[in-house]
Amino acid sequence: MRFSRNAAGTLFVGGALSFTLAALAYPSMLGMNTVSSDTNRIIANTQWGPLTEGDRDFVVKVRAAGLWEYPVGQLGLKKGTSQAVITASKHLIDGHAALDASCRKIAPMLNITIPDLPSPQQQGFVNTLTADSGKKFDTDFANILRVTHGSIFNTIAKIRSTTRNTLVRILADQANATVLDHITVMEQTGLVDFPSVLFQETTPPKLPATDLTPPPPAAGQPQVVLTPPVNSTTSPPALPGEKGFTGSGAGVGTGNADGNAAGAGSTQTNAVNVTPGATPTAG
Repeated sequence: MRFSRNAAGTLFVGGALSFTLAALAYPSMLGMNTVSSDTNRIIANTQWGPLTEGDRDFVVKVRAAGLWEYPVGQLGLKKGTSQAVITASKHLIDGHAALDASCRKIAPMLNITIPDLPSPQQQGFVNTLTADSGKKFDTDFANILRVTHGSIFNTIAKIRSTTRNTLVRILADQANATVLDHITVMEQTGLVDFPSVLFQETTPPKLPATDLTPPPPAAGQPQVVLTPPVNSTTSPPALPGEKGFTGSGAGVGTGNADGNAAGAGSTQTNAVNVTPGATPTAG
């Protein structure tokens, strides 16, 4: 499936749903506006190092990404028409379950509020793929996810190279490995339209903040948990104070999502577990 250059800025949902880095953007802490446009501004001094606005927003971005990519992986297992799409779907579920476990551990340690639902735009991606079928599903799946993962890749590199917070650095290491894996499996479907994808990544449209911001979690509701599959091959990294921690990025387990388990993410008692085949919802 090829897209014309004139149409490359907008895709899907009636031919006009943009998929860009903005899909993963979360410019402020849930329920609060950022006080400064300087992402390097220190907002807290923690025992793991200074926490900047950029650090905080990165943790929220990773959580929000999983809240739409995990259910898209579930859709791929049901609707994918090729083995490559099914394999990519397994990688989405596996990788985001492990990232979700890390986010849910790190966020309270750094006093960061994380969402339980994706942004309206991210939910739009899910809706588009829910409505798709056959070859169109496969093609839209590969291209939407290749653009969003390719766009966030540079953000991960910036956070990893600049953060002074140990916990954020560990999450960036894990996210880097996961996103690269997801980029690779999308490309291995053979369905990625590279000219269109690269244009999308370098020419993001301007969208209102309301489309890009996940809603705040409902007060008193259990937290959504993205449950690892039984054959998970990806384990969240050990954090400082946990067994196996030897430094930044230590303990990250990755592998083929079709292989044997190498570990599973932790869950919380006050949580709604989301298993493969179920849509993550709060409450």
